[in-house]
Amino acid sequence: MYGKKLKDLREENDLKQYFLSELLNLNKRVYGQYEREYVTIPLKHLITLSDYYNVSLDYIFEFTKIKNYPTNNKNYDLNITGNRLKELRKEKGLTQIKIAEFLKIDQPTWSIYEKGKNLIGTPFLYMICKKYNISADYLLGRIDTNALKKDI
Repeated sequence: MYGKKLKDLREENDLKQYFLSELLNLNKRVYGQYEREYVTIPLKHLITLSDYYNVSLDYIFEFTKIKNYPTNNKNYDLNITGNRLKELRKEKGLTQIKIAEFLKIDQPTWSIYEKGKNLIGTPFLYMICKKYNISADYLLGRIDTNALKKDI
């Protein structure tokens, strides 16, 4: 999902895992587990790395070969994310229960994401983006249009 790209970016920038673990305020072993995908990287850490390397989340997820979008906003907004998740669900004609079943989570968890109360989990964001060919950066409010519809 993201481990190989994180390792490639680290090596391209001649960085050690220790440096990135300090950047994220983590134990070095935990960062190594992110690269090997033994442990799921929290989205907030993935965003920090995306910003550090100046690449999009879509690039890290290997949805696109374009490293960064010209209008990339470095911040994410939980309210925008919630609204875009809800819009996507409705556009696809899904209920909260159906999308929660697809993600193997419960409906109240999905509802919390749609209300913008919690940041969506990394694997759930990935699964939604992959299934519906939608940009992770767009869903998080980092860009204003779904770049994947144009670029892939």
